[in-house]
Amino acid sequence: MQIVHTLADLRRALKPAALRAFVPTMGNLHQGHLELMQMARQEVDQRAPTGGMTVASIFVNRLQFGPNEDFDTYPRTLENDCALLEANGCDVVFAPSEKDLYPEPQVFKVHPPAELADILEGAFRPGFFVGVSTVVHKLFNIVQPDLAVFGKKDYQQLMVIRRMVQQMALPIEIIGGETRRAEDGLALSSRNGYFSAEERAEAVQLSMALKGLAAAARAGNAAGQLDVAAAEAAAMDALRQRGWAPDYITLRRQHDLSPVSGPCAEPLVVLGAAKLGKTRLIDNLEV
Repeated sequence: MQIVHTLADLRRALKPAALRAFVPTMGNLHQGHLELMQMARQEVDQRAPTGGMTVASIFVNRLQFGPNEDFDTYPRTLENDCALLEANGCDVVFAPSEKDLYPEPQVFKVHPPAELADILEGAFRPGFFVGVSTVVHKLFNIVQPDLAVFGKKDYQQLMVIRRMVQQMALPIEIIGGETRRAEDGLALSSRNGYFSAEERAEAVQLSMALKGLAAAARAGNAAGQLDVAAAEAAAMDALRQRGWAPDYITLRRQHDLSPVSGPCAEPLVVLGAAKLGKTRLIDNLEV
């Protein structure tokens, strides 16, 4: 496995590749990230067994962090991350510095549509999806992948990336990887390491709240009676009573994340974001 830091070195490393599969990350990797890399490796082995390459990026992107978020304290674990990636089928790691990726202020930015990017996460983290879309588009231009793998845990982000690729006519296939969970159901996240032992035991309550709302949606759809607002409020209140600060727990249509008010035959998704102590978690469940 090669580890490169500059755009020129990356392009030299990838020049022989007949097919490129890309996994962008911010590092501090967990098993969920590694399964995305395994998916990329499998796709390359199936499609271009003699000439394909897998590449992962590790870059903590300042553009997607708000002024009061954890950019400065976000864990940087490059040496361990590289060892894990090598063990899971990665051919090239691109780990640029800020100066490498942003040699001058990034004044050209990608602004996704408000109806998709200014709701849910975008409403609570203004500018977040501008930062995500800008860095991902720039990484796509640098890596020039044939396919890229993103996790479904960041469901709204995956939708934003898919829409960007479609609208910009980028020749990239976007593959979504299923959310990896701990045995108790907590979605794996690089920020889970912030929890104390007591908080970690409590953290599973977010996924349990989402499961409860998903079950209510299935039952309500089956009965033809579903009060979405009441079910969402009950889920939020249950977390508040346990000391959480929930931002949203909501039932949405999968294809565009538009709200649902009653029984709905379309595929649905439950999404949630809540703060436990100083740590904010997000999660989702497809219904």
